[in-house]
Amino acid sequence: MTRIVLLGPDGQVGWELQRSLAPLGDVSTVSQTQVDFEDSEALRSRIRACRPDVIVNAAAYTAVDKAESEPHVAMRVNADGVRVLAEEAERLGALLVHYSTDYVFDGAKDAPYTEDDAPSPLSVYGRTKLAGERVIETSGCRHLIFRTSWVYGMHGGNFAKTILRLAQEREELNVVDDQIGAPTSAELLADVTALCATLFLRYPAQYPGGLYQVVASGHTSWHGYARYVTETARELGVNLKLMPDSVKPVPSSQYLTAAQRPLNSRLATDKVRAAFGLEMPHWKTHLGRFIAELSLGSR
Repeated sequence: MTRIVLLGPDGQVGWELQRSLAPLGDVSTVSQTQVDFEDSEALRSRIRACRPDVIVNAAAYTAVDKAESEPHVAMRVNADGVRVLAEEAERLGALLVHYSTDYVFDGAKDAPYTEDDAPSPLSVYGRTKLAGERVIETSGCRHLIFRTSWVYGMHGGNFAKTILRLAQEREELNVVDDQIGAPTSAELLADVTALCATLFLRYPAQYPGGLYQVVASGHTSWHGYARYVTETARELGVNLKLMPDSVKPVPSSQYLTAAQRPLNSRLATDKVRAAFGLEMPHWKTHLGRFIAELSLGSR
C-alpha cells in the first residue's frame, strides 16, 4: 500500500487533497494542531515515523500582510520547514509535492509569466515562498512544485465567498481592477496533484518532475471576478442587494496594504500541458459551479 503524508489538510487545497489522494493509497494527515510547522525537528520526526512514498505539502504561512511584521515566522514555515520535507523526501526516495505562488513575481511583465522567468518578489510572503522553491530544487529530491494563484475552495474563506456575502449586505462595492490573474479552484489543484502523483508511482524512472505552473486558463481582474460572482449568483436566484453595475472599479492605490501585490499574476501553463497532456479549464468553468454550490445555501 502506498503511504502518503498530507500536511495542511485543513486548508482550501488540503481539504480537497484528502478527497483526491484517497484512491492512491493510505493517506496520513498532519495538521498544525498535531505538529508545529515552525518546529523543524518535530516535523522531521513525524515524517520519519510515517516513512511515506509521497509527501504532499499543502501547509504554508499565507497571511500576506502579517508576514511583513513577522518575517522570521513566515520563513520558518515556508522555507525552513520545507527544507526538512525535501531532505526527508530525498532520504526516503519519496516524491515531494509542494505549492507555490504568483507572489514570487513582481507583476511588471506585460505577458503571462513562464517557469523560466526570473522571480522578483515584492513581499516577505513572496520571498519566503521563493526560498521554499529553491530549497526543494537544490535538495536533490524528486519533486513537483506547483505555482498557482487566486485559489478558492468550499472549505475556508476566500474572495468569492466574501463577495457573495457583501452582495447580500451592500448596494455598492469598490473592487480593485488593475490586478489581473486567473481564479483557480482548489478542486482543480487537488485533481492535478492526484494525477501527477499517480504517474510518479507508476513510472518513477521516467517521471518528469520539476516546477510547473497550474492555474485556470484565461484571466480577469478582481473587479471582473466580483462582477462574475454577483451576475452568476443573481442568475441562480440568490437575493442580492448589490447589482452587478454597482461593483465599481478602483485602482490598487486606493487600498493601502502592508504587502505590495503583483499587478500581473498571469501564469503560463504550457509546460504542464506539454509534460502531462493537461489542458487547464477556463476560470469560469469551476467558478460557475462553485458559485452554484454556494448559492444553494444563500437563497
